[in-house]
Amino acid sequence: MTLHPSGLETDESLRRRIEKLERINAALMSHVERSMDQRGSAYSLFQTAIMLEGRVRTRTEELTGLMHRLERSNEALAAAKEEAETANRSKTRFLAAASHDLLQPVNAARLSISALDDLPLPPEARTIAGQVERGLQTIEDLIKTLLDISKLDAGIVRPQLQPVFLPDLLAELAESFKPFAERKGLRLAVRCPDLTVTSDLMLLQRILQNLVSNAIRYTTTGGVVLAARRRAGGIRVDVTDTGCGIAAEERDLVFEEFFRGGARTGSAEEPGLGLGLSIVRRMAQALDHPLTLASRPGHGTRVTLGLPLSLIPAATAPPAPVATRLSGAHVLVVENDASTADAMARLLQNWDARVSTFRDLAGVRGAIEAGAAPPDILVLDYHLDDGACGLDVAAYLRGRSARPLPAIVTTADHSEAIEARVAAAGAELVHKPIKPAQLRSLLTYMLA
Repeated sequence: MTLHPSGLETDESLRRRIEKLERINAALMSHVERSMDQRGSAYSLFQTAIMLEGRVRTRTEELTGLMHRLERSNEALAAAKEEAETANRSKTRFLAAASHDLLQPVNAARLSISALDDLPLPPEARTIAGQVERGLQTIEDLIKTLLDISKLDAGIVRPQLQPVFLPDLLAELAESFKPFAERKGLRLAVRCPDLTVTSDLMLLQRILQNLVSNAIRYTTTGGVVLAARRRAGGIRVDVTDTGCGIAAEERDLVFEEFFRGGARTGSAEEPGLGLGLSIVRRMAQALDHPLTLASRPGHGTRVTLGLPLSLIPAATAPPAPVATRLSGAHVLVVENDASTADAMARLLQNWDARVSTFRDLAGVRGAIEAGAAPPDILVLDYHLDDGACGLDVAAYLRGRSARPLPAIVTTADHSEAIEARVAAAGAELVHKPIKPAQLRSLLTYMLA
């Protein structure tokens, strides 16, 4: 430090000290600023962390809420599924009971009318009997069709897929509808090469029967063609008519229950129930067979059914029953419905058979132990009172017989379990309402 002679620092010395102090001050200020920046960054990071934690907490709460709602929704869906399955099981049981209870009185009435028709009647009475028979047939068709629709909707019907030889099926259909077509002056033609398809024979037959019946019903001039041909790796079956046709706005509606279009209801033909195409659509869906419709009003309609080609040949059909006489044959009938039993007895007696009727196994056992003549054939109702089964009667009588004892089992229940049990018992199954001609043919065949 340079001193002035008077003992004071010189200007140069003071200037250097001031510059040094300024440098120290600048360094200190820089350090302070850096410290402040570091504290600010840490604070900002702290604030950001708090904000992110809040967002994560909010999102977690939202996700938790969604999961709880999803769990409640899944529980509700599971409960609804269980309720639907329970309702479906109840519907199945109802259908089985309805099939029997609704058709039982129709069965008794038809048997009685058939027995009446075998008697010598004046023309007027025979005409009335015919009208009653047609009315009963309509009632039967309506009940059975509604039951079929309910079963298809409930998923009860399970197709039994097998090879089906189309020429035989189409020829049989044409033969059965030929009288109706000729009565209206219509041509009914079949065009089908040798083709085998994979389908359920009974369901496919029902589909084509309804289509051909509709075509004939709503055609007044020209005819109906039933044709099959190969198309795109499969088979298409066309039912084409020259009838009144269907308006564009009605082409989807014709597949609804009880719908009959304006042009169709104006036909002179007796109107149908409006259920034929509805059940056709459901059966085709159950079989996974595509169904399409094309139509021109005033020119006609073509309904096309797509079928898968089968590489396996169809099995040969068994020979048809050969009719023989029933005279003198002893028929034992077990039927818990009194009116049905009486009608069955009158019908069989008109065919010159000897008839014994019983309500249950106890009555049959009592008669046999009292020395009643053994029967030649059995006609047994499957569902008897108190949960009993007609097959128990067959087992009892066959156990006492030294020769084979044929049996026919009748029921309005179309379940596969009953079919399997009847087949295992070596009996023939006939569904109610019983067709007298079918019953007579089967009886005489089994007695031959």
